[in-house]
Amino acid sequence: MLNYLFNILQQIDFPGARLFGYTSFRALTAVVLALLISTIFGEYFIRFFRKRQISETLRDMDKTNLKKGVPTMGGIIIIVAVVVPCLLLGRLDNIYMLLLIITTLWLGLVGFADDYIKTFKKNKEGLPGKFKVMAQVALGLIIGITLYLSPQAVMRENISVQVSKDHIEVQHRATPEKLNKTTIPFIKNHNFDYNAIFSFCGEYANAAGWIFFVIVTIFIVTAVSNGANLNDGMDGMLAGNAAIMGVTLAILAYVSSHVGWAEYLNIMFLPGSEEVVIFTFAFIGALIGFLWYNSFPAQVFMGDTGSLTIGGIIAVTAILLHKEILLVLICGIFVAENLSVILQTAYFKQGKKKGVRQRLFRCAPLHHHYSITDDKLDSTSKYLFKGPKTPMHESKITFRFWIVTIIMAAITLMTLKIR
Repeated sequence: MLNYLFNILQQIDFPGARLFGYTSFRALTAVVLALLISTIFGEYFIRFFRKRQISETLRDMDKTNLKKGVPTMGGIIIIVAVVVPCLLLGRLDNIYMLLLIITTLWLGLVGFADDYIKTFKKNKEGLPGKFKVMAQVALGLIIGITLYLSPQAVMRENISVQVSKDHIEVQHRATPEKLNKTTIPFIKNHNFDYNAIFSFCGEYANAAGWIFFVIVTIFIVTAVSNGANLNDGMDGMLAGNAAIMGVTLAILAYVSSHVGWAEYLNIMFLPGSEEVVIFTFAFIGALIGFLWYNSFPAQVFMGDTGSLTIGGIIAVTAILLHKEILLVLICGIFVAENLSVILQTAYFKQGKKKGVRQRLFRCAPLHHHYSITDDKLDSTSKYLFKGPKTPMHESKITFRFWIVTIIMAAITLMTLKIR
């Protein structure tokens, strides 16, 4: 909204109006504004929910006590702190910004419905899983189809040009094109065309490639949002991990939106993706501000309102930047959490067929494996990985998971140079 005002001020040469034209200025303003909103609004939110006794009871996995009276649905704080700066500082005619705002509100509404049923209807199951999956699939369809149809969702692919006998220079195609490509890490000339998979389809290869891309988008949105939901089990865990992932995506967005950096790093240039930078900076500020209240001991839980939204934002941002394969690195913790649940379930079922009670981990998802005490274990089960002799405090587990996420983020950024 402020973009239109500053455009008018710039036309009349108002002092300082040109600052708004710089992506870096808008991004830094967005992170500060989001941080202030989440910390100030967060305090009022917590006070309001406590007064009305709207809270959730969670078991502290490394102790025998319960966490009582902690307000839930704190994801509302994150959503407000992300959306408000984007509405004020972003260009609302930009397709990337619109898709990210839609993602935030869409999954925020799904998560809110789940938390509402758990909290007010006293139904621990919350929103049935099929409705969550349907909402995630619908969002994936919206993202995939919009990227196919929108004339704004284009790229200028990086190409190598032989300037002289011994010198090859990276340039970009002169005009933006509607290409269905993604980045493969650690490989030179690393833009992979989805349509190439369906070259056998002849004239229908392009259509088949885009259909496949929509399916991939649906899978990624569903997997990452569920992974974030599983990771949200300890004070500050998901908010800290997501903030680190947000910084990684913000860097990738910035270099992809700047033609000079894109040519230097030999990556595809995405016109208009500077609005992704604004959004990711607001996302980072909102999460850091939320950590003010969510770090141990938590004063507020984000609930599914926050966790589903965070996962969706991370997934969609990577898709918009054509870096979806890099999510395996960026969201390494989410992958581990998802796999721990899948493997635990499969291993247990396999043993059940043989009449043996067996488990891979003490508890799944993975972060609880390190915190659960021996007296909480099933004495009739055999454990393949027994875990630490002395259970860790959740703060130690949270910090170690953050460190792993930082390492994965560093490896992700290394892919810009190592091929």
